[in-house]
Amino acid sequence: MSDAPPDLRAWIGRTETVVDSLAPEQARAAAALFDRDDALVTGAPLPLPWHWFHFLPRAAQRDLGNDGHPRLGGFMPPVPYPRRMFAGARITVHRPLRIGVPAVRTGTIRDVVLKQGRSGALAFVTVRYTFHQDDVLLLEEEQDIVYREPGAAVPLPAIHPPTPLADDVWSRTLVADSRLLFRFSALTFNAHRIHYDRDYARDVEGYPALVVHGPLTAMLLLDLVRRHEARPVVGFSFRGLAPLFDGVPIRLVGRAEGDVVGLEAQGPDGAVALAAEARLGG
Repeated sequence: MSDAPPDLRAWIGRTETVVDSLAPEQARAAAALFDRDDALVTGAPLPLPWHWFHFLPRAAQRDLGNDGHPRLGGFMPPVPYPRRMFAGARITVHRPLRIGVPAVRTGTIRDVVLKQGRSGALAFVTVRYTFHQDDVLLLEEEQDIVYREPGAAVPLPAIHPPTPLADDVWSRTLVADSRLLFRFSALTFNAHRIHYDRDYARDVEGYPALVVHGPLTAMLLLDLVRRHEARPVVGFSFRGLAPLFDGVPIRLVGRAEGDVVGLEAQGPDGAVALAAEARLGG
């Protein structure tokens, strides 16, 4: 239940409806980003969670804040803390969205909660989305958006030798670079400067390098599942624990137990930066 002040509680229950054509060109651009060769034609299933490349905000340039985000106070509540992140999500797939078929996304602000964390004051905004095509509910998603006060500078994690993994654990190690982050920002129409403006990320928000998008990391973990498992993903959840940065190794690991795959994105020090779980269908 919300413990936010009245001016923020007033946003609970606010809704927003967005219609998107799910154009195949956007999916093909995403496939290039992830080195995929899928036949992404009209009517084909849209890979999960590539709906994040659609239903994009269209804020005018004059309506962007200094950090690159659209100013708050429209659909999202005017939380007073400047730093924000997509901290987690829970997705249920009833049926895949289909490429090239118009879809309707309806969003509802479910809650606004203020907390005191180790780094200062935090605000958690929970948003529920439903996705329909031809008036049929296909996808449900709940997102956690976190806002926080400015805090101390974040150090770059030390690089440690990776720990050995069991034979049944999937893994992939990559180094995110500015090209990958820029293309993902472009595909999601995301102007948040921590992902492409190194001076801003360091001097204003206190990060040691460019920050890897949380949704990008989540997508890379689902791509790891795709590389090892033919069954479709019918449920996915993730929770961000710490930032990841460009220029240093990121290890993606997954382990399947029956119909559930436990997933982690580990920083260069071996610490878990994003934890996720995928549920597989038949």
